[in-house]
Amino acid sequence: MNEPARHRKAARKSYIVNRKTACAENKRIYDFVVIMKLKRQSLVSQGSLSRMVQTATEAWKRCDFQQSIEIMERVSRLDPANASVWLDLGGLYGKRYDYRAAARCFEQAVRIAPKKSEVLAIAGQKSRDFRKEDMAEDYLRRAAEQKDTSPEILVKLAEIYERTRRTEEAGQLVDRALHTNAACAPALLLRARLDRQAGRLDTAEKLLHAFPASADPSLRLAAAYQLGDVLDRQGRYDEAMTAFLEAKFLLKPLTERPAAELKVMRTRINHMITNTAADQLRQWYGSTGQLQPNYRLALLGGHPRSGTTLLEQVLDAHPDIVSAEETEIFYNDAYGPLLRDQPDDTAMHAALVAATIARLEQARRDYFRAMELSLGQSIAGRLLIDKNPSYTFLVPALIRIFPEIQLLIALRDPRDVVLSCFMQNIPLNQVGAAYLSLASASEEYLALMGVWQTVKTRLPNPYLEVRYEDMVDDLESVAHKTLDFLGVSWDARVLGFDEHARKKLVRSPTYADVTQPVYKRAVGRWRNYQKYLEPQLEKLEPFVKAFGYE
Repeated sequence: MNEPARHRKAARKSYIVNRKTACAENKRIYDFVVIMKLKRQSLVSQGSLSRMVQTATEAWKRCDFQQSIEIMERVSRLDPANASVWLDLGGLYGKRYDYRAAARCFEQAVRIAPKKSEVLAIAGQKSRDFRKEDMAEDYLRRAAEQKDTSPEILVKLAEIYERTRRTEEAGQLVDRALHTNAACAPALLLRARLDRQAGRLDTAEKLLHAFPASADPSLRLAAAYQLGDVLDRQGRYDEAMTAFLEAKFLLKPLTERPAAELKVMRTRINHMITNTAADQLRQWYGSTGQLQPNYRLALLGGHPRSGTTLLEQVLDAHPDIVSAEETEIFYNDAYGPLLRDQPDDTAMHAALVAATIARLEQARRDYFRAMELSLGQSIAGRLLIDKNPSYTFLVPALIRIFPEIQLLIALRDPRDVVLSCFMQNIPLNQVGAAYLSLASASEEYLALMGVWQTVKTRLPNPYLEVRYEDMVDDLESVAHKTLDFLGVSWDARVLGFDEHARKKLVRSPTYADVTQPVYKRAVGRWRNYQKYLEPQLEKLEPFVKAFGYE
């Protein structure tokens, strides 16, 4: 190449580099100017904004979702440079299944945030909260690609991979996080879980025994539960109980509020059950012809840890059935709006009695619309299984709104149920507050299954009780019986439920177990802990007898 040509090439290269640099600098300046303009546009005081946010929160609690979103939209216009506001607004849209609007808000938060990785990670977590896993994965992947990403963000992405059975990719991200910070507590916790699932119990145990004492209490809590599970699988039951008790000890400082809420909830439910007599239920059941159209719907209830997830996955494998896993849709979109005009929630029964046909039909339409949006598919005449053990408390409300509903109630040895609930790391809400000890877990069992024992004697609706132990012993017979009850033809695909479950996201704590063929190791587990359960056995005995577990 001659000298002039070399000079021209060098000049061209310099021009391109300088132009890229200039463009990057111009963009940086533009972004800065935009942000500064946005900051100058904050038109009200922070105190006023805080009051507006509180008003939006209160509207959400009473199921007035549209008002809550409208208030937060106003907040975003008054404080447009606040990334947290945009993230919160996006979370609200996502919970109402408007994922396009959620993404719009999240992207605005990303644009104005000085640290992109953090905002992308929060958007990912909020997407997980409203059950949009593909959206969560996208945001967390983008966060992981940022130069300033943290080991904790890598772990959040790895958790999605682990949940969706991409364990090799999850392991690679965990290793990358630990390479950056060998003491990263979330990475150590997930590494132990991956080892446990792979059967490397000794390795998992060592990691959990050495878990950092300086870690966040929530992580130490999760580590204690995991250690208990590892020790239980090794047959070291006293050591396992010690680990579970350590987990409960870590929870105690946080229990006052959820325990109080649990007490209030039980009082309100007892009020509704006491006042809903058999003739009232028959009257509601007789309104089937008035409420149109009729829907194919069944509740899969019972007590948590009674085999509801196994039965749900079996039924969901049938092409004429679609299931929803423990959503809040019935309360948020059908039942809750009926309570909105009541002076307080103690009037649950009164609200059901006062509901007009027009309001009930609106509740029915809203429920199925929300279900389809949440599931991301049309139900299209298929039978919908709403799997939600907590809704066993709300059977009268379900019958009032959906008198055509069928009821599937999962049963399991009450002693195994109480023990299993105690051993689970359940979020500390109204439900989780019930499982802080074997005594309180037993009380919750008596409360929930006591409601079922009372209500079923008054029911006009068809119901079927399905025993977990029978499913484990002879799944095909139970599947035949259940499908016959539901009016659905036999399909052998239900027996391949584990293969079906591997193709979808299962949110239950037993998500890893239901992707395996049926096993019997959980039957009669309570005997391994009999001495710890001894003080509760007398209270549970009536239910042991009633359900045939003597």
